[in-house]
Amino acid sequence: MASSVNHLCTICHDDGISNSAVTWCTECEVFFCGDCEKPHRKSRLSKNHKTMSAEDYKKLPTFMQEISSQCRDHKKKFELYCSFHACPCCVQCITDKHKKCQDMKPLSDIIQQVKSSASVQLFEKDLTNVRENLDTAIKYLKTRISTINTQKTKAVEDIRNVRKSINDYLDKLEQDILNDLESKHSKLKSNMATLVHQMDQQASQIDQMHSLITKMTQYATALQMYVSLREIEKTTSQTAKYVEDLENGDHFSEKNLEVNILSALQSILQDVKSFGDININTICISSTLRLKTSRKDQAQHLVPKVPVIEQIKPSLLTRLTSTIDMKLNIWACLILPDGKSITLDRNKKQLLLFSKDGIFIRKLITFTKYPWDACFVRNYTVAVTLRSAN
Repeated sequence: MASSVNHLCTICHDDGISNSAVTWCTECEVFFCGDCEKPHRKSRLSKNHKTMSAEDYKKLPTFMQEISSQCRDHKKKFELYCSFHACPCCVQCITDKHKKCQDMKPLSDIIQQVKSSASVQLFEKDLTNVRENLDTAIKYLKTRISTINTQKTKAVEDIRNVRKSINDYLDKLEQDILNDLESKHSKLKSNMATLVHQMDQQASQIDQMHSLITKMTQYATALQMYVSLREIEKTTSQTAKYVEDLENGDHFSEKNLEVNILSALQSILQDVKSFGDININTICISSTLRLKTSRKDQAQHLVPKVPVIEQIKPSLLTRLTSTIDMKLNIWACLILPDGKSITLDRNKKQLLLFSKDGIFIRKLITFTKYPWDACFVRNYTVAVTLRSAN
């Protein structure tokens, strides 16, 4: 992202004056106002320096503005390039950090004509391809979003259709059992109502006979009384037998209406824990998404490759000096940050410490099993792997 900061003239700012900068010198790496730019442009040492307007400088990305041609550690101009560490170096860096680096090249050889090199065009093509791949992927994902939205709508419709089918079926089963209930209730009620009506008639007849006895006692002759009593006895016997037959015929048994819900329906509440499952099925996108392949081989490399192990030439730093009775079988050797060395002696299963000059200092530890390998962790901590004698 470009910077929106209004830069001040570096020369004036050092003198405590705040003047807006109009020019940036890419070699001096300072801003100039209009007045300070004139002597800089006329000086023999700087008249050939490449400059750019402060407005154009602000258009550069922030990370590019932070790249300096001077070493931050030594405040000297970068002059060399270390291919092994892939970084620019000043002359002081060579002494401090790159003493053993063998593939040092002039920085000017590395960066010459970099703007017109084939690498720039290749990187532009790479950026274009990556952008097109991003556009293709974004378009694909937006299409997929639309697709899964449609899938969701259909899934909701399917769920509700199943629910409606279940509801309709349960409604039918409910109506069937309600109809059966109504039918059996009506039949049972009708039978009992008919029986009640018949018994009411019998009771009415008994009441009439009972009232006749009083009248016969008062007004009937003895013969009439005798014959009437025989008739009353007959009617009473018939009615008593009628009631007895009803009792013996199970007409007075309690007949209750009960509903038994099928266990299959009742088990839904216990056994059915969900309406179903929602699964995300992954399908290989190779048949639907086509992205441009990235470039693997470049016609020209922007910077030299880091040398492979076959190209690295080891050099002797120091020799380890042991005592006469030490017959070492060195299985691993480490150089610590302070320059001291640690070795694994497999013969006596021990870890040994040597000075910077290779002089034996002391035995650090003896293992119960054979040491196999070692590595430096941090803060004077070393990890050692062990294995059995077999």
